[in-house]
Amino acid sequence: MTDAHTHLDMQKDPRASLRRAADFAAILTVGIDPRRNRKAIQFAEENENVYAAIGLHPTEAELLSPEVEADLKALAAHPRVRAVGETGFDFYWDKASEAAQGKALDLQAELARDHGHALVFHVRSKDGEDRAERALIAWLEENRPPRFVLHAFSGHEGLLEAALDLGGYLSLAGNLTHRKKKRLREIARTLPKDRVVVETDAPFITPEPKRGRDNQPAYVLYTLAELAELWELPFHEAEAITDANAERLFRWKR
Repeated sequence: MTDAHTHLDMQKDPRASLRRAADFAAILTVGIDPRRNRKAIQFAEENENVYAAIGLHPTEAELLSPEVEADLKALAAHPRVRAVGETGFDFYWDKASEAAQGKALDLQAELARDHGHALVFHVRSKDGEDRAERALIAWLEENRPPRFVLHAFSGHEGLLEAALDLGGYLSLAGNLTHRKKKRLREIARTLPKDRVVVETDAPFITPEPKRGRDNQPAYVLYTLAELAELWELPFHEAEAITDANAERLFRWKR
């Protein structure tokens, strides 16, 4: 199995999480600011099947400065880094202006292009709105990044269309298993099988039947099992497909 997006440094016992996922093909642990980027790289240096994503989360976009930009440029060249982000637009928390988020996104897209890394997108609007999704659609149509993934895809159909038109990937998280997410499951059933990866976003978005607990990479099993059922495939076939997709997206070798 592969966990295509987790935050090891945010988990209560990351080393225990890693022991439970020791046989995984790969784990991508994601940094969101200068301090956490270094922690992500440290986990990747210490564990053969762990790789790092470095970036500046949209909610942290106001931190961008010449010093932070130089730091991101240096870290993007690290041999254990395979992705840049998560970046994009977040209007749920109101922590950074749209202009600051766009500037941080432009920088990270440039870094991803320069180093041949995948670009990892975060998008979140306030409940009942889709302002962030519409902002990202417009950015995608204008900038057309060569390789990217929509992290924790929530089912926005306009964003889905834009991503598929540009060759992007969709990363499905624990919300795929949540009882109220019927529309997301309907969409997942019809997704192109060569464009899908699975993730935990641990310690967030815990899948059924582990809701109420902190998430961890091992729980990607439940999302993958749900996806296999939706695709009407044996578990091991869905596992092989999503492992291969993640390897192609992030360019790591199993």
